[in-house]
Amino acid sequence: MHIKGITALVTGANRGLGRTLTRVLLERGAARVYGGTRAPDAVVEPGVVSVGLDVTDPEQVAAAAAACPDATLLVNNAGVLTDNSLLAAPSLDQARLEMEVNYFGTLAMCRAFAPVLARNGGGAIVNVLSIASWLTNPAMGSYSASKAAAWAMTNAVRSELHGQGTLVVAVHSGYIDTDMARHVDGAKNAPESVAEQVADAVEAREVEVLADERTRLAKTALSQPPVPAV
Repeated sequence: MHIKGITALVTGANRGLGRTLTRVLLERGAARVYGGTRAPDAVVEPGVVSVGLDVTDPEQVAAAAAACPDATLLVNNAGVLTDNSLLAAPSLDQARLEMEVNYFGTLAMCRAFAPVLARNGGGAIVNVLSIASWLTNPAMGSYSASKAAAWAMTNAVRSELHGQGTLVVAVHSGYIDTDMARHVDGAKNAPESVAEQVADAVEAREVEVLADERTRLAKTALSQPPVPAV
């Protein structure tokens, strides 16, 4: 699937990886790039068509599908990280928020755009997941649970959409150098690097992006017995 000439919708497009993805897609020749965000006026990347979109709002999700009938690529990038543990958090509110955005929001977008992509020849869906799908620590247990759920959902959606020719790509990465990870002092991936890897995977029809060595190691460790985080 060539990026040149496609029409894409990127959620969470006003900053961070989402904004970088819109720029990379345009640089690679996408004919049109829609940028979905809860604050449409914040989409400032030149050439991006702003679309008001809260992925947790069913009416806005349906409206986005209606507003982007020519879409051939959906990039589910919108996500939230609350940095809460599972047991010590004061309530379940933040865990529910992460599940609503990271899992149910992504699923809602897949459901809404599957028929759009089918009408346009199949196209592709990219779900931005995380190394936290496989690796967690006590400070972000609920985020990891939401991303693990989104990973399982991505695999199921891939199987369901195989018959209509839709490519489904799972993107796993360690910390990315964006506002979401501004509190992290350790190594971070450049958003440009992750965005380029995503575009490469779509063009090569690869179903998975492992954006860095730590993420690749985490994937290989899945066959090992679980151990407590340190």
